[in-house]
Amino acid sequence: MTVATTTARERMLRAKDASRQIARLDDTRKSEILHAIADAIEAAAADVVAANADDLERGRTSGLSTSLLDRLTLDGDRVAALAAAVRDVAALPDPVGRVLEERTLDNGLQLTKVAVPFGVVGSIYEARPNVTVDIAALALRSGNAVVLRGGTAAERTNAALVRAMRDALSTQGIDPEAIQTLDEFGRDGARELMQARGLVDVLVPRGSAQLIETVVTESIVPVIETGAGVVHVYLDASAPVDRAREIVVNAKAQRPSVCNAAETVLVHSAAAERLVAPVVAALQDAGVTVHGDETVAALASGVVPADEDDWAAEYLSLDIAMRVVDDLDEAMAHIRRYSTHHTESIITDDPASLERFLAEVDSAVVMANASTRFTDGGEFGFGAEVGISTQKLHARGPMGLRELTSTKWVVRGAGQVRR
Repeated sequence: MTVATTTARERMLRAKDASRQIARLDDTRKSEILHAIADAIEAAAADVVAANADDLERGRTSGLSTSLLDRLTLDGDRVAALAAAVRDVAALPDPVGRVLEERTLDNGLQLTKVAVPFGVVGSIYEARPNVTVDIAALALRSGNAVVLRGGTAAERTNAALVRAMRDALSTQGIDPEAIQTLDEFGRDGARELMQARGLVDVLVPRGSAQLIETVVTESIVPVIETGAGVVHVYLDASAPVDRAREIVVNAKAQRPSVCNAAETVLVHSAAAERLVAPVVAALQDAGVTVHGDETVAALASGVVPADEDDWAAEYLSLDIAMRVVDDLDEAMAHIRRYSTHHTESIITDDPASLERFLAEVDSAVVMANASTRFTDGGEFGFGAEVGISTQKLHARGPMGLRELTSTKWVVRGAGQVRR
């Protein structure tokens, strides 16, 4: 089933119409549909990988960054992982219909607050074909239709994935218009999506800080803001060297192109002579360039001098900034100034420092003695994620199925009138 050429608005109207059918599906039916989508993605793997090779070639020619090329890449294993993620979502509890609150008023009216689908979920993202599948699966499992605008860098890959998913819906007797793509409309399609209040119920941007800022400032559709990841790891005075070294290297180098990768390491001055040199050496052994302040440069070799821009940098590459701070208070002050409120982690054996950091640092995810790479919907048990919200309204942190539902009050009476 191919997507007929039409206007962006008409596609969103079709998604709105299809959303009513999706909202009526029960738990079992939605699970069956997702399994069919997973099977279809696996069956289309060769087409998807071939389309992705075309996108990668265009990306290299146009000078796409290394981090974006990494996010764009799909091979056979990654396609299989996409299908597996869809099956994981199918196995999750249905978020729709959950009873969130119940009460009976003095007049006998029975009130029940229940979880319901949004209706139509939109997403604008770039060079991330996995988002095409993740958001479609999460939207359908939570009873929503979806409108996708995935950017020109992954246009052919996204088209192959959307084609496979829409074909699966058709074979299941479900309106394929529940999955829409606006990629072929380019930036005009993105603008129409941001202006589609009344057709699209919520919009989730995924991508660079510039893309997210554009969507947040220009959209009249309600936006769930997912933020850039200027992520910090703070090595407290009591941080054991082995733990500090292992966590920092994992947080930076395990996959540097993603938003939960560490970008800045802060080191307590009382531990600097003990920790800086071995941590820097371990990072360098992993291929990481360390941008350090004067103290870091004096304690370790091969350090690139850091400037003000480094503290605010989301490198998304094998680069990291490192600074020595006087104490926990200065570390938290640095985080307040430069963080994007995504994820921060403290490495410490001091219970008081640990609890202060967890209580006082104002980010979507705060950790103790763990790699920031765990900030992920899959790692949190959500099967997949819509994104990692850095806002404070409705959803914060990794967003799964429950964050794609709203609520309504159901009132049952027996003839009561208000007097």
